[in-house]
Amino acid sequence: MRYLSEIGAAWRPLLAATLGMGTGMSIIGTVTSAIAPSLVADAGWSKAQFAMTGMLGMLTALSMPFIGRLADLFGVKLTALIGIVAMPLTMLGFSLIGGSFEAYLAIFIFQSIICVTTTATVYTRLVVQHIEHARGLGLAIVACGPALFAAIGGPVINEFVEAHGWSATYRMLALFTVLTGIVVFLLIPSGRAHAALVTAPKRRARDDYPEIFGERAFWILFGAMYLCNLPLTLILVQLKMLVLDQGISGEGASIMFTALAVGMLLGRFVTGVALDRFAPQVVSFVMLALPGLGLFVLASNWDAPAVVTAAIFSLGFAVGAEGDILAFLVARHFRTRIYSSVLGLLTGVCSLAAASGAALLSWTLARTGSFDTFLVTVGTSVFAGALLLLMLRKGPQVEEALGEPVPA
Repeated sequence: MRYLSEIGAAWRPLLAATLGMGTGMSIIGTVTSAIAPSLVADAGWSKAQFAMTGMLGMLTALSMPFIGRLADLFGVKLTALIGIVAMPLTMLGFSLIGGSFEAYLAIFIFQSIICVTTTATVYTRLVVQHIEHARGLGLAIVACGPALFAAIGGPVINEFVEAHGWSATYRMLALFTVLTGIVVFLLIPSGRAHAALVTAPKRRARDDYPEIFGERAFWILFGAMYLCNLPLTLILVQLKMLVLDQGISGEGASIMFTALAVGMLLGRFVTGVALDRFAPQVVSFVMLALPGLGLFVLASNWDAPAVVTAAIFSLGFAVGAEGDILAFLVARHFRTRIYSSVLGLLTGVCSLAAASGAALLSWTLARTGSFDTFLVTVGTSVFAGALLLLMLRKGPQVEEALGEPVPA
């Protein structure tokens, strides 16, 4: 009862974070994957050219550490407000680009730098501040926001863009993010319930970052997150193009969006509960190794719709699991006051990996015209990254830095 009652008591921050995640920057993969084929076809861009936009995720990698630091210093509400205002503006901007690839890139760059204040680096801090014993489940609930959007919104957007075109779809999304952004901002607690965190003296970056970089767990997570996120741009942005390449019809692509989203939802909850009850490093290995199998299947000649659907489901399951795993392990190994700073750095690593994966995908597509080489390469990297997580310490670690004990 204590496990679930803690969730009930924190309903407001959980709802704010879940809705914020489900309507913020984390939905861009689903939105772009649904809209990209129509946009690329209308504008006359090549698949390889469009794949190169994923390389701009490197800008997100550079901005994430600063976003995390902002959340640690000024709180979730003020930090999230930046992206809440910017997100509708970027959607409206995309609707006005015509066929200009340069205009698309300019807006994409702005979005990649500014709108990341509406991601897990900021919103999961609400869970870490309000929930202790059911933290894994709390993180799973919050991480379900993007998965719910993908499950419901993915097929809706896919049908909407087929019926009304990509420009009208972006305008609809601009209005949607305005309305949801207002609700999220009003739901985020002011922070008065956490006076110990709010009133504590602010530490300087030169005090905190040596502590972060001196922790062995940081470098293990660094390597694991980089290797496991190389296929991310394929899963979240190029999914429709991938399944069309597998011989799946345009209507069948909607089923794949649903399979991905259902996998993400199950991955969130199964992983969240498992992290609260079993050895986190073992749970992390099992859950993050799963997409390697799906990537190898997609690279094979097994292209029956049921097989492709199962492979896409496995990718979604692992993407869902990763959201819980990274936030949980950061909260386990680092002090709460530097939680977002650490998560920002590691989320930046994930973005860097996605950008590297996009560059590799563009290169392999340009030379082979097929996804297979990329699928085999990143499938291998995912297994290697998952293995690294087994190197994390098994027992609890207690640090007394600044008088604040930290569970390992």
